[in-house]
Amino acid sequence: MIIYPAIDLKDGFAVRLMHGDFDKVTRYDDNPASRLAAFAAEGAEWVHIVDLDGAKAGGARQYELVGEMAKSVDVKIQCGGGVRSEEDIKRLLDAGVNRVVIGSLAVTDSDQVLAWLDQFGPEAITLALDVKYEDDMPVPALKGWTQSAGVDLWTVLERYPSDLLRHVLMTDVSRDGALTGANLDLLGEALKRRPELKIQASGGVATLDDLTGAKAIGCDGAITGRAIYEGKFTVAEAIKAVA
Repeated sequence: MIIYPAIDLKDGFAVRLMHGDFDKVTRYDDNPASRLAAFAAEGAEWVHIVDLDGAKAGGARQYELVGEMAKSVDVKIQCGGGVRSEEDIKRLLDAGVNRVVIGSLAVTDSDQVLAWLDQFGPEAITLALDVKYEDDMPVPALKGWTQSAGVDLWTVLERYPSDLLRHVLMTDVSRDGALTGANLDLLGEALKRRPELKIQASGGVATLDDLTGAKAIGCDGAITGRAIYEGKFTVAEAIKAVA
C-alpha cells in the first residue's frame, strides 16, 4: 500500500485545516519544499499536495510553487485544489505533477471529467470524493463541504466505467484533520462495490493501526497529514507498517 504524506498549501505555507474549515488553520512549515524533501528522505515515493488557495478560489493558484517543489525532489506528486479546466490539468502535468486530483467536478460535471480521463489517461487523474452522511447514506459534499451533492456516492461512482477510472481518493469529511480514525466501513463498502478501483483512504488517520487496517481491507493507498505533523508516527514508520 502506498503512503501519501500530505502537504496542504496556503499562502505559500504548509498548513492543515480542521474539517476543511479555513477558519481553523494550523501552520506547520514556512518552507514546503523542505517538508517535501524530508518526506522523500524518509522513503516516501508519493506525496499528496493540495492547493488550498485554489480550492477556496475555485481555480488553481499555486502552479509555480508546486512546479518548483516537483522539480526540487525526486518524488512523485499527486496534486489538486481548484482544478476546473483542461488547462489546469495540463499546467500541473507540465509542472511535473504525476497525477492531478479532481474534486467537485467529478460529481457536478461527470461528462467533462470522463472526457479528461479519456484524454489524459486513467493514470493521470485521481477523483477526490469527499463524503458526508445523510440518513446513513454517504453523499458527496461540495463547495468546501458546505453543500450536499443531492445524490449518493454509489450513484456517482456508477457514472465512471472501469476502463476509464482507476484512482479514487475517498474522505469522510467528519474525520478530516480530527485524528479520529479512518472510516474503514465506508472504504470497505466502496471496495466491495468497485473492487477494481485503487482507492486511497483519507480523513482521520491517527495511528499505524489505521494504516494497516486500510491495507487489510484492500486500499491501494492512504493519505496522512496531521498525524505525521504532530508526531503520532513518522513517514518511515508508516511505510514499514504497510510493507
